[in-house]
Amino acid sequence: MKQWHCGRYQLELGRKTWIMGIVNATPDSFSGDGISSAKAIERGLRMIEDGATLLDIGGESTRPGSAPVALDEELKRVLPVVEGLIAADADVPLSVDTTKSEVARRALEAGASVINDISGATFDPQMLEICAQSQCGVALMHLRGTPQTMGWSRQTPDVHSDVIAEVLAFWDERLRAARAVGIEDNRLCFDAGFGFGKSVEENLELIRRGRELAAFGFPTLSGTSRKSTLGRILDGAPVEDRLFGTAATVALAIQHGADIVRVHDVKEMAQVARVADALCRN
Repeated sequence: MKQWHCGRYQLELGRKTWIMGIVNATPDSFSGDGISSAKAIERGLRMIEDGATLLDIGGESTRPGSAPVALDEELKRVLPVVEGLIAADADVPLSVDTTKSEVARRALEAGASVINDISGATFDPQMLEICAQSQCGVALMHLRGTPQTMGWSRQTPDVHSDVIAEVLAFWDERLRAARAVGIEDNRLCFDAGFGFGKSVEENLELIRRGRELAAFGFPTLSGTSRKSTLGRILDGAPVEDRLFGTAATVALAIQHGADIVRVHDVKEMAQVARVADALCRN
């Protein structure tokens, strides 16, 4: 049985899907759920009651076209949420969604157990070194470009490219980089980056061919919740009307090998995962 080691937590994989609740401590989240630190703490605690088995705390929006956030501002948003959840005895791994090594360092000191880097630790050359100095779990994601540039520049997939091969090659390079600084394999998790600089068809391919991604041999994280691809499939449905579209992608991601699903609507997606687990897992 695979395990993902995240500080004092060891997540056993394969028996059930782990539900990562999204806690946005930002004013400009694409999903419209950005809130203050105090409300973010309340939301995180409610998510745990609703079935979240991890929380992912973010202080910088990564939606297409979003502006970067200064280091001090991101720290001001993230650290009180981590500290508040620790003080409230939130007994689940706390992940921090950041590309900045200093945010990662301070968050780990405050009690976070996972660093979730959408750049695969490519934006900040110190990120892997900081993670190597702790025993945290490390989630590394594939993306094209940056949140400021990715947009929908690839409306139609390149017929000569294979998004799965591209993701796996990136993961392999990131694995070697992580090993080079001493990060143990059992601390690594990989995310294909649904919605990050990919066309609608490429995003769907990430789910259809999820078993090929799972065959990489590491825990895989799927983050489809409320994404623009769902809106495009659903005739322009706004964010608040993408719940059932999200549920479909969560169920199929689990069927095709995802270990962790990152979601906004924890209560509903925890139910989806329980049924999908009953159907798909031993």
